[in-house]
Amino acid sequence: MHRIRATLRHALNIAIKQDRLIDFNPAAVVELPDADRPKALVWTDERVADWNRDLQDRLDVEQQRRGARLSRASMINVYASVPRPSPVMVWTPSHTYTFLAQAATHRLSALYRLIALRGLRRGEAVGLRWKDVDLAAGTAGVHWQITQLGWEPVQGRPKTEASDRTVALDEDTVSALRGHRKRQAAERLAAGEAWTNSGFVFTDEIGGPLHPQQVSDHFYQLAFQVGLPPVRLHDLRHGAASLMLAAGVDLKVVQETLGHVSSTFTRDTYTSVYPEVARAAAESTAALVNTAAAGAQTARLITLPNHT
Repeated sequence: MHRIRATLRHALNIAIKQDRLIDFNPAAVVELPDADRPKALVWTDERVADWNRDLQDRLDVEQQRRGARLSRASMINVYASVPRPSPVMVWTPSHTYTFLAQAATHRLSALYRLIALRGLRRGEAVGLRWKDVDLAAGTAGVHWQITQLGWEPVQGRPKTEASDRTVALDEDTVSALRGHRKRQAAERLAAGEAWTNSGFVFTDEIGGPLHPQQVSDHFYQLAFQVGLPPVRLHDLRHGAASLMLAAGVDLKVVQETLGHVSSTFTRDTYTSVYPEVARAAAESTAALVNTAAAGAQTARLITLPNHT
């Protein structure tokens, strides 16, 4: 409702300023209750166990309803539809490693690395172009994206000025991109005259740009195959922010890597605290007090006057 109001307010402002069709914007005075962003939660062992029980119950019900063994597609649909503790769920570092290991042999493995570790949006990863990638310098320029309008893919510039950025790449991701380029060259030879020289890093088997939904579909299949609890593809972006902060990366660097206008938005929206990081912070805090307590045992902090 808030997004609808914002769209209407913007459209009516244009009607006032450019077309002079109206002289008052009614959407500007519409009041709505506050809308809180869903809180990102980490898939802890306890949450995974509870969700797994729900998944098995739903699979049993679906199998009894159909009276036959479920197909793989049906199982994935049930897997993706089981309610989660929060609309936004984040994998632990171990979960992310497991997924990337599973995806390593997939033709889009490098794309998933960019989303999981560098926090690219789906459209930005799909829209990445070779001319904007410098493997020698270890950088990728995010200057293009492919999004969906309904079902139709739409090519265009990143959503904001801050989203138009250059992202640093780790050595393993550079190696993955080198391997992907070799694979793409082999596909080009196999396609022959059918090849489309689109210039995109990630393409279909004949060089055409990918449909964004195709990337999401493959993602769910890979996660399901390796038995991971479900997250949305966009949730890998939340996980990337959490991984960077857990690794000690400065918040400003995380903000610029994700392409946000402000670090406040990054902190409030895209970060989750891993249980092990929270425990380490608690232990560090207690250790600081314990160190001070040890010193206090050998020296009095205040000399009290003698009273007779």
